[in-house]
Amino acid sequence: DGIIFFRQKRVGKNGVPFGFIKFRSQILGAEKLGWEKSEDKNDPRGYPFGNFLRRTYLDELPQIWNVIKGEMSFVGPRPERPEFARELEEAIPFYRVRELVLPGITGWAQVNMENDATVSDAPEKLQYDLYYIKNRSIFLDLIILMKTALKLLQRSGR
Repeated sequence: DGIIFFRQKRVGKNGVPFGFIKFRSQILGAEKLGWEKSEDKNDPRGYPFGNFLRRTYLDELPQIWNVIKGEMSFVGPRPERPEFARELEEAIPFYRVRELVLPGITGWAQVNMENDATVSDAPEKLQYDLYYIKNRSIFLDLIILMKTALKLLQRSGR
C-alpha cells in the first residue's frame, strides 16, 4: 500500500488470489479502523479528494492494470476479499461458482442492484452473477458496459 494506490487481496478466477488495485480514496491505515458503515456520510476514513474519487468511480481506474495482467476482465462478477469469500461460501450454496470466470470491474449485479456491498445482499448478488455466467456473451457485456456508463453519467452509484 502506498499514498496513491491501495492494494487488497481479492479472489479471482478459479479461486486464485490476486492483488486488486485502486486509487487510495481513504486515509492511510483506514483498513485498521474497522469502520463497518462504508456508506455512512460521516465515515471518518475519507478525505475530500478521496470522496470525489469514490463518488466518480475514478478510484477504480487502476483496475485496468489488473485487466492487462489477465487477473480481471472489464465485465464479470466483482471479486471478493478471501475472508468474505470463505464466509459466503459457508452461508450460500454454490457461491464459488462465480469464480468460474474472471472477475470484472463492473458486472450484472453492479448495474442491477442499488447496493451490493453487504453480506445480506450476497444471495441476490449471486443470482445476478450466476445469470451473467450462464448467459455470457458479447451482447450482454455491451449491455452491462452501457448501463455502467449510464450510471456513471447519472452519478447514481455510491
